[in-house]
Amino acid sequence: MTELARIETAAELVYRHMPPTPQYCWPLLCQRAGVEIWVKHENHTPIGAFKLRGGLVFMDSLKQRHPEVSGVIAATRGNHGQSIALAARLQGLKAVVVVPHGNSVEKNRAMRAFGAELIEHGDDFVDAKDHAAARAKQEGLYMVPSFDPGLALGVASYGLEFLRGAAELDAVYVPIGLGSGICGTIMARDALGLATEIVGVVAERAAAYALSFEAGKPVATASANTFADGVAVREPDPQALEIIRKGAERIVTVSEDEIEAAMRAYYTDTHNLAEGAGAAPLAAVLKEKAKLAGKKVGVVLSGGNVDAAVFGPILSKTAR
Repeated sequence: MTELARIETAAELVYRHMPPTPQYCWPLLCQRAGVEIWVKHENHTPIGAFKLRGGLVFMDSLKQRHPEVSGVIAATRGNHGQSIALAARLQGLKAVVVVPHGNSVEKNRAMRAFGAELIEHGDDFVDAKDHAAARAKQEGLYMVPSFDPGLALGVASYGLEFLRGAAELDAVYVPIGLGSGICGTIMARDALGLATEIVGVVAERAAAYALSFEAGKPVATASANTFADGVAVREPDPQALEIIRKGAERIVTVSEDEIEAAMRAYYTDTHNLAEGAGAAPLAAVLKEKAKLAGKKVGVVLSGGNVDAAVFGPILSKTAR
């Protein structure tokens, strides 16, 4: 089976539970960015984020490969956990999700609503991941990683939709958390045989992947203190990094202020909610607008799950 056929097969599985998401070219965003800009609306999935695609494909494969598994566990800052909770429920599996203390209140509520048992542990994602791994051994649960080729295969379905639906994109900007989003986009681009540049985006305060991309090897950071929880990663996944280094053009870092400005721009120009990670690609395009003149650019709005208590003060700030 070709790589394109594998992605199309994964997409068919995804479409049993959700339709393809739209890609729109918003005139006000184009005026703001000074380029033709297309938005892939992964904020329009049943969990409000792209992660569901990977969870559906991974969980279906897990059930086939390990029919004896009765429950799964995962660490998350929110969207991965919602994906695993919903996908596990569809397969009749118990789902346990571990989040750090201080995690998004509204994402926590959503994970519980999808059927997950929620555990709060540690100060950040790495602490939560270590605790989840220990609980997996203690309770005989299958540990679902935040990056896995099976997850990326499911996520590649949005890349396929985007690159077919908004033809001849010169570049696509994608946020990097653990890496399934950008790796899936690279997989789709390569499977279609396109020359589209794939540009990763991280927060300046969580720059592990940017540092690793430059160094050519995984570089961890001491903290990932960004409000954009979907990219708050301080330990890169080596397998994801290898794919990114081979397939991405570059990685752009954006500040907290730049992310906030992009969140406001999405709301004022399109009336869509974008969480921090979801707005980061637009922030990068606005930062690089001078070099993008005359190009056709895509951005992945990876999720819209932002707490009202976080978004309210951001929206109320004077527009830049």
